[in-house]
Amino acid sequence: MKVMKMRFLSICVIAAVMVSLTAAAPAFAARAFVSIATGGTAGTYYPIGGAIAQAVSKHPAIQATAETGNASVANANLIGTKEIEIAFVQNDIAYWAYSGEHMFSSPLTNLRAIVALYPEHLQLITAKDSGIQTISDLKNKRVGVGAPGSGVLADVTAIFEVAGIKLDDMRADYLDFGATANRFKDNQIDAGFVVSGYPTAAVMDLATTRDISLMDFSAEFMAELGKTHPYFVPSVIPAGTYRGIDTDTATPAVMAILVTHSDISEELIYNFLKTMFDNIADIHASHAKGREINLETALEGLTIPLHPGAAKFYQENGMAVN
Repeated sequence: MKVMKMRFLSICVIAAVMVSLTAAAPAFAARAFVSIATGGTAGTYYPIGGAIAQAVSKHPAIQATAETGNASVANANLIGTKEIEIAFVQNDIAYWAYSGEHMFSSPLTNLRAIVALYPEHLQLITAKDSGIQTISDLKNKRVGVGAPGSGVLADVTAIFEVAGIKLDDMRADYLDFGATANRFKDNQIDAGFVVSGYPTAAVMDLATTRDISLMDFSAEFMAELGKTHPYFVPSVIPAGTYRGIDTDTATPAVMAILVTHSDISEELIYNFLKTMFDNIADIHASHAKGREINLETALEGLTIPLHPGAAKFYQENGMAVN
C-alpha cells in the first residue's frame, strides 16, 4: 500500500513539473536574442555597447549581447544585409550608407535610427608654431586629412567645401591619425584632422611631445556647415582636455548613434529603448561617455529615418519626431 502511495505521489510530482515547464515554455520562447555590433575592445563603442546590452537585458523578453566589430562602415553593412539586429554607427556614415555616397556603392535604404548617443568631435590639431589661425590658413601647409576612403576624409572634404578651399590647396597627407601624429612628432606636418570623442589618446600623447593648438570654429561657420551637411552638430571641447589648451574650443561633431533595419519589429525596438532609458543610471555609471547619453539629446543629429518602435517611444515621452 505504501509503495503504491509513493508511486502515486511520484507521478503527481512529475506531472506537476511537466505542467510547470509547459506553462513556462512560451515565456522562454518569446525572449528575443539581440546582438549589438560595436567596435574593437580598445575603443569606446565596445564598453558602452556592453553596458547598454546589460541594461536592456533586464527586460524579460530581451537578451542583448555586445559583439566586437569593425566600427561604423562595417556595422552599417551588417545592418544593411540584416546580419545583425542593432549596431553603433556614426551619423555621417549612416547618412552616406542610406544615400549610397562615398564608401557605399549602393544605398542601404533599410537602415533605421534608434537613438543618438554622444558626440564624436572633429578635431583640427595644429602645431603652435605653424601660424595656422583659421581654416583658410591651411593653404600651402602640410595637412593630415585622413586615410583614403575613410569617414575622416569625407568629413574633411565637407568642411573644406563650406570653407571654400580644396585638398589641392595644401600638401595633403592621406594617413590615419595615428600615422599623422607620428609625422607631427617628426615635424613633418603642420596640421591634422581626427574625428573621435575627447580625450583622444593619440592627441593626448602628441600634446606631451609637441606644443599644439585646436582650431576654434565660429558659430556662423558651424551653422552653415550644419545647413549644408546635416550630420554635423555644434559642440565644444572643454579647456584642459589636452595639455597646453586652456580655453574651450568650439568645433563640429558627428554623433555616435544606434541603428537597426526596417524588418525588426516595432515592439522589440520600443521595449529596447524603454528599458535602456529606465536603466540609464547603469549606463551612466559604466563609462565617461555613457554619462553623455540622455533622453533630451536622443534625437540630436539623426540623419536617417527613425524606426517606428523608436518613434512610438519618443512620442510617448512628449518628443516631436519627423
